[in-house]
Amino acid sequence: MTMDADMTDEELETGGLGRDPTLLIVEDDKPFSSRLARAMESRGFTVSVAENVAEALAKIKAGAPAYAVVDMRLGDGNGLDVVKAIHEKREDCRAIILTGYGNIATAVTAVKLGAIDYLSKPADADEVYKALIGSADDTASPPENPMSADRVRWEHIQRVYEMCERNVSETARRLNMHRRTLQRILAKRAPR
Repeated sequence: MTMDADMTDEELETGGLGRDPTLLIVEDDKPFSSRLARAMESRGFTVSVAENVAEALAKIKAGAPAYAVVDMRLGDGNGLDVVKAIHEKREDCRAIILTGYGNIATAVTAVKLGAIDYLSKPADADEVYKALIGSADDTASPPENPMSADRVRWEHIQRVYEMCERNVSETARRLNMHRRTLQRILAKRAPR
């Protein structure tokens, strides 16, 4: 990270974190969340960890963090619900979504709900840190390998699914697809 002349003395002292270095990590993979928590603490954050949506919502109710790293798929729900709850309590929170099931539709939804970035797993601590404190001017480099036809189809299905507010029956009807076929597609990881 380059130190900007526009940063205050306090931001320079805290590495760009500002006055409130609170970070909520919502991740159900315990080894990954503990490694990420340690790495973020070493970078100046005050970290709290939640393993599911219910625990995250309770922590947000007690006090919304300035930063958040939220897994997309959690055992008891969707990480997008956590991002939405955070931004209802604190609009200036810099939240990012981590997912192993990345697609354009959920990335767009995450940004609409207030996320500032969307990272695919496995993401390392440096990528997460850069996303959390990066400026809006930071741009991603173009992909080296464009999407396959299977991936484009999968992305379209995901976009319609999100437009239908994650309603499988309505999505299947709009795509003229059998409901069980759609459920199988949604349960699988994204094709490369």
